[in-house]
Amino acid sequence: MSSVSSASSAIRARELGDLLRSRRERLQPADVGLPAGTRRRTRGLRREEVAQLAAISSTYYTYLEQGREVRPSHQVLDALAAALRLDAAERGHVHELIHGAPPAETPAAAESLSPVVVSLVDRLDPCPTYVTGRCFDVLAANRAARALWTDWPARPPEARNMLWWMFTDPEARQVMVDWPGEASALLGRFRTAAARHPGDPAFSALLDRLRAASPEVREWWPQHKVVPLASGTKRLRHPVLGELELHHVVLQLADEPEHKLVTFTPTERDQARISELLRLRL
Repeated sequence: MSSVSSASSAIRARELGDLLRSRRERLQPADVGLPAGTRRRTRGLRREEVAQLAAISSTYYTYLEQGREVRPSHQVLDALAAALRLDAAERGHVHELIHGAPPAETPAAAESLSPVVVSLVDRLDPCPTYVTGRCFDVLAANRAARALWTDWPARPPEARNMLWWMFTDPEARQVMVDWPGEASALLGRFRTAAARHPGDPAFSALLDRLRAASPEVREWWPQHKVVPLASGTKRLRHPVLGELELHHVVLQLADEPEHKLVTFTPTERDQARISELLRLRL
């Protein structure tokens, strides 16, 4: 095993250990059908209680929580997921941590979009549309997206990132009506993506920057929230248009699955208002 692969394996094992511990500590015996007992000093469940529920030895579970590289089987991970009441996204995350694709031996190449994709994004005006890369760098955004979020091309290259904007730009807290919910979910999606690239220095570098700049990232990252990509609804606040509710879909590009095209569908009335706003900004 190369030194890079060994280091990535250790990162995955520690990540799994931290996740198991955080989920154990949030459960109470009553949550899993166990008696509370007396003289309970442990926060949440005891390690031996999780091991009992998952039908594994206490020693083996302790090794997992300590981040030792013991590589549990799919069956053991499923048993732990059931014992700790993990949801579908968290269950998939623990499997990907241990049995996911191997990390790249060299840093990933700089990301770029084909002119065809950029043209598609532009043609979708006045429906706000943007494309993000593997670390949520904004690789393209049409005029509607730039008007409602921020003017991405005008930002310094290192600031053209959805997480950096969300957590460090005061403007984001004005734009996103439910800023805490949106920011927390975005960080959860970043964790899910980072698990697929444990050896990619771009993820660790961005996380280090975010931790240094944002108290919310420092508080929320240890909670190990994982969120899958999904369509949904976002509520935005614009100084001229007021509040907008936009339904969106997330599409992964076939030629580069780490590139996500996110396009929003306004109501007919709001689409007309966005069109007028873009006309006035010409």
